[in-house]
Amino acid sequence: MKKNSLTYKILIIFLVVGIVSCKDPDSPREEEEEIETTPEFQGEIDYIKTYGGSELDKAVSVVLANDGNYVVLGTTQSTDGDITDKTTTDEDFWLLKIKPDGEIIWSKTYGGPEDDTATGLEKTNDGGYIASGYSRGAGGDVSNNEGFHDFWIVKFNASGDLQWEKSFGFPGSDKAYKARQTKDGGYIAVGVLDVSASNGEGGLGSKRPGGKTSRSPQHAGGDYWAIKLSSTGELQWRNYFGGTFTDTAYDVQQTADGSYLVFGTSDSFDVDISENIGTYDFWVVKVSANGELVWGKNYGGTQIENLYAATTTADGNFMMFGDTRSNDEDVSGNFGKADIWGVKIDAEGTLLSQQSYGGSEFESARGITQLSNGNFIITGNTRSTDGDFNGDKGDNDALAMVIDDKQSMQFQITIGGSTFDFAQSAVEAEKSSYVIVGSTQSNDKDIPQNRGVEDILLIKLK
Repeated sequence: MKKNSLTYKILIIFLVVGIVSCKDPDSPREEEEEIETTPEFQGEIDYIKTYGGSELDKAVSVVLANDGNYVVLGTTQSTDGDITDKTTTDEDFWLLKIKPDGEIIWSKTYGGPEDDTATGLEKTNDGGYIASGYSRGAGGDVSNNEGFHDFWIVKFNASGDLQWEKSFGFPGSDKAYKARQTKDGGYIAVGVLDVSASNGEGGLGSKRPGGKTSRSPQHAGGDYWAIKLSSTGELQWRNYFGGTFTDTAYDVQQTADGSYLVFGTSDSFDVDISENIGTYDFWVVKVSANGELVWGKNYGGTQIENLYAATTTADGNFMMFGDTRSNDEDVSGNFGKADIWGVKIDAEGTLLSQQSYGGSEFESARGITQLSNGNFIITGNTRSTDGDFNGDKGDNDALAMVIDDKQSMQFQITIGGSTFDFAQSAVEAEKSSYVIVGSTQSNDKDIPQNRGVEDILLIKLK
């Protein structure tokens, strides 16, 4: 019995040794295996590329597809070059999917017989995309048009195919500048409504045709217009906000309570605007979940402020960016003719912080994107060669800068040629790289090629 027990123990030892010896001798030991880490952003140019044809082509937005490629939305008038499915020189939406090395995967255009201008793109929960813009005529991909310009909202699937499109408007010029998906799976679109041309329609309770709006008849000119849509693009409510002058909404964010903050620029001082500070102000409107005005607040100085983009922050507040010509009231610090101006507010509109960035010439911010580390990348343009920026390539340079949550600048870069170059939108991509899109009229210095009047500009930073 003891002999059998000893034999059994020896057999077990041989089996264990055999299993261990079968392991690949060239494989690293567990404690020596390297752990892959995300590289730090170096602030270097990976590449600069242009896309387009012989006419005018420009990008307004870039998002990261679920597969890691880049999807870019812009507008094109071209019928040649990188545009392969267009035969007329009116403006159309141009949607591209681009590999991380800059190679085009697919290119698709959408529009009607008149000009169709793209203004924004956002990725949706199903892996597709929602696009905003405005159209001038029915036909082709555009099912309806009521006037000079209409909101045109387009839903694409992940392959860039059109799923549905909707037009909203009246006889005047009604332009959508941003569409975002909402928590209920629907969408909200904001822009400007020509209130005078619409005869007061477009508000809560208004009916078409010949209906009466519940909104004040004192409204005139252009007002903020907000439209809430279902997941399939059906209208759920619409309302407008503003005064008797020009009020234009450029962005929207949903709040934690299901309401909306609408961001834009106003030079009105009456009706819905009671706190006008200067010629044009940043104007933020809180709208309830069912489209009613909760409050509106102005930010700025006694000169001109223009608000173009906003985003949520990690602490539940909101950051908004544009430009300023002031140096008083809410604005402290002026570098030159027009500065980039960033303002942080809470969900009730309380001003938490503000910061100007600039040089002795003109600067403007057109986009803001929150990064995974809590910082923000701001995109825009500069003409200055001093102050915060070193743009000295030409008439106007594309600009990107990174700020932290205290609005302190961490990084900035200007890119361009001898003429006009603009940055509109940015997205964080693979391995801490940033992809920036805009447009260029240059064909020298930083710009490798120009095919026509204006090309889409894509910059990748690593």
